[in-house]
Amino acid sequence: MEDNKNKKVIFEIISYIAIIIIVILIKLYVASPIRVNGSSMYKTLHDKDIMILNEFTYYFNDIERSDIVVVKEKGELLIKRVIALPNETIECKDGSIYINDKKLSETYVNGTTNDFEKVSLGKDEYFVMGDNREVSLDSRVYGTYTRKEIKGKANFTIYPFKRFGEKK
Repeated sequence: MEDNKNKKVIFEIISYIAIIIIVILIKLYVASPIRVNGSSMYKTLHDKDIMILNEFTYYFNDIERSDIVVVKEKGELLIKRVIALPNETIECKDGSIYINDKKLSETYVNGTTNDFEKVSLGKDEYFVMGDNREVSLDSRVYGTYTRKEIKGKANFTIYPFKRFGEKK
């Protein structure tokens, strides 16, 4: 009887250890919460929104235009939108974004985008911008990002609860 009790305790301890290891692996390699800091993505995202950062999706899927991604800049995680993809050109004329000389339709933009000269992206470069163009610090300031510098996709809101599950 004592032997069965010991086996049960050992099994329970191993189960808890396995759960802890799985949670740590998920947090490190699959998904983790991320908080929006500031208004650079307003109206799409709001200051202090909490989202799920999917760090796994780009192992199987390409980064696409309009994806909301997380990049690391000077030790800080920034949430921005992918505007231009590798081997494209991007510029802003008269407040409108042009990709390869074709005007981009952007329904998510808040504020006016200041004009900037044409930027030619390399084979592994992405141009990201915040939706709130007048206050966002993004590729216009920091430059382009490589695939490796894009930490993942943030498209699922978990807080505030009234917007829980909203896909971006």
